[in-house]
Amino acid sequence: MFRRPKAFAVFCASLIGTAMYLASALPVAGQQKTFTAEQIVESTIFVYGSRPVLDQIRRNGVERGRITRFLTDGKIEEATYERRFVRGENSEKDKVRLDQKMPTIEYSLVYGEGRMFGIINGAAFTPKQDAVTTFLSQHRHSIDTLLRYKENGSTLTLVGKDKQKGLDLYVVDVVDKEKRSTRYYISAKSLHVLWLEYEEASAPGAPPVKYTRKFFDYRPAQSTLVPYRTVLLEDGKQTQETRVLTVTFGIKLDDALFQNPEAAAAS
Repeated sequence: MFRRPKAFAVFCASLIGTAMYLASALPVAGQQKTFTAEQIVESTIFVYGSRPVLDQIRRNGVERGRITRFLTDGKIEEATYERRFVRGENSEKDKVRLDQKMPTIEYSLVYGEGRMFGIINGAAFTPKQDAVTTFLSQHRHSIDTLLRYKENGSTLTLVGKDKQKGLDLYVVDVVDKEKRSTRYYISAKSLHVLWLEYEEASAPGAPPVKYTRKFFDYRPAQSTLVPYRTVLLEDGKQTQETRVLTVTFGIKLDDALFQNPEAAAAS
């Protein structure tokens, strides 16, 4: 389970700390307990692996899978992808590279230090605005946005409890420093994030679109929890499905992967 004694020690420490935290939140017999947004989210973080384990194991990694896009003209677009990342002290300081391969084209989108560019055939290019919006939305409205709320300086609000299709849910809003809001629907039974929602304009001046991202097929991955299937809906209509094939954390990644090739050549 753990290859290094240090990782095991961190995991044990997180278990003890979180057990004490959860014990303080348990209701006294005969007394109705009302949980706060922080108690719910901290318990969710523990279920996903605990903060120390997530910080250590998910510091960097590689995810590979398939993306299916359902286009407005009824056509279906298939692509394979490879996503490589290095975590910063907060989400805005992360480095992310997304390589996508389709039957007719292969290109990369790279984000780092608040800037974004594309690479095709070894040359840099400026991505279209819709591609930038999609990339940044996936990064800023994700499960990690909830799990890393403290690092990002985000605020939590407990909207309340809900029941949908027989599922008891906690509903929590996370608002980041830029006032971007994401609503999470968390299973009261498993503390898994079942889906999230946010609104965003597809282009400047356009009316906001309601996005829903649903998570399925949770599996353990190196002592953390990962959904291997994700479905994206726009105003209730499915537009994308992502299936993870493999995910590996703790892989050392070369900084050159995240550098603009033109800037690298100039230096």
